[in-house]
Amino acid sequence: MVARMSDAETERKVSFGFEEVTESEKVARVKGVFRSVASRYDLMNDLMSAGVHRLWKHDAMNKLNPQPGERHLDVAGGTGELARAFLDLADKAGKRRGIDAKATAIVCDINDAMLEAGKARADNAKWNGRLDWVCADGQNLPYPDRSFDAVTVSFGIRNFADRVEGLKEFRRVLKPGGRLGVLEFSHMTAPALQAAYDTYSYNVIPRLGSLVAGDRESYQYLVESIRQFPDQETFRAEMENAGFSRVSVTNFSGGIAALHFGWAV
Repeated sequence: MVARMSDAETERKVSFGFEEVTESEKVARVKGVFRSVASRYDLMNDLMSAGVHRLWKHDAMNKLNPQPGERHLDVAGGTGELARAFLDLADKAGKRRGIDAKATAIVCDINDAMLEAGKARADNAKWNGRLDWVCADGQNLPYPDRSFDAVTVSFGIRNFADRVEGLKEFRRVLKPGGRLGVLEFSHMTAPALQAAYDTYSYNVIPRLGSLVAGDRESYQYLVESIRQFPDQETFRAEMENAGFSRVSVTNFSGGIAALHFGWAV
């Protein structure tokens, strides 16, 4: 009799930080990481980057160029920072052009704790029903083809079990002419800078996680996951292979982060 292999034995292995795990295990463990850090997520981002992440996101949203009446999906959107910025910029564009159409945004995240932290923010009230929150997997979005004018994912795609499948799903739900912005930690453009950044991130970030969020292990994973993410040109090729055109890369702070931007045609 031939023994049958279990699903866990046949599942493809992927990285969880420096570990190799099955895809389903990665999904479960990533959920655990962000459930643990949800209440301190925004504060930790400010501390880890000295607030610079807000400048990166500002520049990314300017590149996305939100317009009145557009529909935006922020995948792995967490507390909704990019979605709120999209609505704000779209309204300003409408005011400049004398257009009253109102943009809408959906924050989509696989982690319910992150969504709850985002929904609790007082500044959501100003959007008056134009901002929605959906718990769903970015690799299996619950939306029809060609549903959105813009899709973003900020510091989240490295946590996907299969980021290539995620890119294909983003392409599916974008309208023709829609655009994708992926902001993610990346690779420094100078080796000496990379060595200094590695020293900082391995030694300081987990310690901050322990002191501020009471969770060293989750932030150790986050540091390791950054090192496992492909370099700028490799990820550019992944976007192109998923069907995006005119893919550009903008490095921020010497490559600590990079914005990958592409069009659905």
